[in-house]
Amino acid sequence: MERHYGMDWLRIGAFALLILYHVGMVFVPWDFHVKTAAPADWVAIPMLFTNAWRLMLLFLVSGFASRMLLAKSKGLSGFLRNRNARLLIPLAFGMAVIVPPQSWVELAGKHDYAHDYWWFWTRDYFRFGALDGIVLPTWNHLWFVVYLWVYTLALGVLLLFPIRLRRLFDRVFGGVGALWVPLVYLMLFQVLLFRRGVETHDLIGDGVAHLAYFPAFLFGFGLAGSRVTMLAFARWWKPAAVLGLAGYVAVAGVEAMWPGRALPLAWIKDGFAVAREVQTWASIAALIGLAELYLNRDHPWRATLTEAVFPFYIIHQTVIVLGEYALLPLRLPAVAEFAILVAATVAGCWLFYLTARRIGWLRPLAGLRPR
Repeated sequence: MERHYGMDWLRIGAFALLILYHVGMVFVPWDFHVKTAAPADWVAIPMLFTNAWRLMLLFLVSGFASRMLLAKSKGLSGFLRNRNARLLIPLAFGMAVIVPPQSWVELAGKHDYAHDYWWFWTRDYFRFGALDGIVLPTWNHLWFVVYLWVYTLALGVLLLFPIRLRRLFDRVFGGVGALWVPLVYLMLFQVLLFRRGVETHDLIGDGVAHLAYFPAFLFGFGLAGSRVTMLAFARWWKPAAVLGLAGYVAVAGVEAMWPGRALPLAWIKDGFAVAREVQTWASIAALIGLAELYLNRDHPWRATLTEAVFPFYIIHQTVIVLGEYALLPLRLPAVAEFAILVAATVAGCWLFYLTARRIGWLRPLAGLRPR
């Protein structure tokens, strides 16, 4: 299959926004492993610009990339072997080595855990139980890798059945249906039948999230083989962008009027839920259209950034948590703290990636292809 550089750039941008979003989690009152000394309610307003659609976009572009990988693999078995190695090895390494500092910082900062990190890692982390309500060991932000692996296995099962749906996919999504059909689906399953709440990221008890992310993954897989649908997104990106911005304005307006944990009236909650789903799919549709129209071209940096995004994802949250834990005693102004944390996170991610790509045994642990 012909490579679509625009979707590569979209994947790179989605992961970059995710890293910046997780830096923002330090400064917003929402729950996170470590917080700045004085989280501010207003930070939620810019955070909500990507909150609704960032993860669904990641699963969609992952499904798109999966079809490209399948086309280059030696059959379905080769594709699944590749995916198992590229996802499970860094997941195991991440849970054993990368994630533990996050749990230690959370215990030390929020629960007055008295022991040093070495004691925690050797005595408490692998307890396979809870410590002050924190389950150990854990995967924290690597839940995305777990879900992606499970969705890939489910895709493999579906591909065992010789059902050709390309014409149906083109017919349903090849026009304005690319915009409204997924939106109707989200309204039905995320608002009417089930109320989208806080995601658990525990795989088993996260059913409503699966109803959003697994179809997005499958949609991305189908999109990789449908030029007519890509052209539909290019044609309808402007109305989609208007809808997405309107959804964001509504969501941000509710947050501005009822900040933090303040609970608005029931009809306002319903309007917030509808606006959030409109913002979700309309924003994704507009971004895909822009990727098709303006980003489908190569650049010398593209290959490096495409390779770097997964190692960046693996390490970034640990860098953020440790960085903020080190900055807290300095009591810096919030602007300076944010700027230092962003710079430290970018530097830490690049250091991890550049080190891993040069060391043969570290490559698969960081999610890179073996030499």
